Amino acid sequence: MDVIRAQKFEKIFDKFTRSKQIYEGILLIESTRGDFSFSKGYGGRKLNSPLLMASITKLFTTTCILLLLEQGKLSLDDKVAQYFDRSLISGIHVYGGKEYTFELTIFDLLFQISGLPDVYEEGKDCLKTNIIKEDSYFTIDEMIARVKKLKPHFAPRTGRKAYYADINFDLLGEIIEKVSGLTLPEAYRQYIYEPLGLIKTYLPQSENEYVPRIYYKNKAIHRPRVVISSRASGGCVTTASELMIFIKAFFGGRLFNEEIFARLSTYKQLQASMGPIYYGGGYMRIPLNGLVTLFMGKGELIGHSGSTGSFAFYYPIRDLYFVGDLNQMANAALPVRLSMQLAVSSKE
Repeated sequence: MDVIRAQKFEKIFDKFTRSKQIYEGILLIESTRGDFSFSKGYGGRKLNSPLLMASITKLFTTTCILLLLEQGKLSLDDKVAQYFDRSLISGIHVYGGKEYTFELTIFDLLFQISGLPDVYEEGKDCLKTNIIKEDSYFTIDEMIARVKKLKPHFAPRTGRKAYYADINFDLLGEIIEKVSGLTLPEAYRQYIYEPLGLIKTYLPQSENEYVPRIYYKNKAIHRPRVVISSRASGGCVTTASELMIFIKAFFGGRLFNEEIFARLSTYKQLQASMGPIYYGGGYMRIPLNGLVTLFMGKGELIGHSGSTGSFAFYYPIRDLYFVGDLNQMANAALPVRLSMQLAVSSKE
């Protein structure tokens, strides 16, 4: 049966990598105990090849927040404003003529229900357009200034949906540093890399560190300054092998208290551009029983994808983890579609 399942997975991965958009890719699928394992690379990618985690980095940030919560060093109800200079964040959230900046909580950021706009995708001068054109650094102060130029989508906690915006996790990264007394790379190392024995996973801090190239359509672009600036919302580099270790630990109770983790399973659907994705406390949930799968799927995927083609999902109903990368920035839906098709095909 495992042979048949592996053949299905290979067929699906081959179909995706035959696309003109895909120049390299890697897929690793395992069960919790590792008694089932399938992997395949494309375009020279291997299990230990560096890959850009992009927004999967948000799972690292979530891990740090939960551990600091467990240690009693912060509360999800803490006001965000207590961790920042008032002059810096004043005006970041003004909706319907009312200032909500000082009502924002850590909970709002983690669950993507702050209503804050997404500077990566929104506005004439959106960050994504700039990234495609050139490589440049940006600071948290500059990100906040960009957010202030855009309109929020709803008052905190009042939207029928969540709204995905990197600034939520950029702010969480700053809070982690203030609460822990560690730099973000140090926090990731202390709370994640060292406990899990990860030796090839890192948050780049200088252009001397290796940052994988990213494909945008048919062009390979190198954006180390952007990656270094992305930090808590999307700056980590890892390998498929180490990403598998992490995602198993994240959903397997090895990193933080399971009771705390249970508080994260309240989901709201994200904006229409994010398709069938819901967001909980720091991670995505993708139901598989709807129209998108022609009602052929069961259960759900939980985890995260990245805008550059990376993905790390758990499929509880079959006890399978899917991690990898398609390395294509022009179509952020590809890793989600691949993961969904792998899950639907995994029935025994």
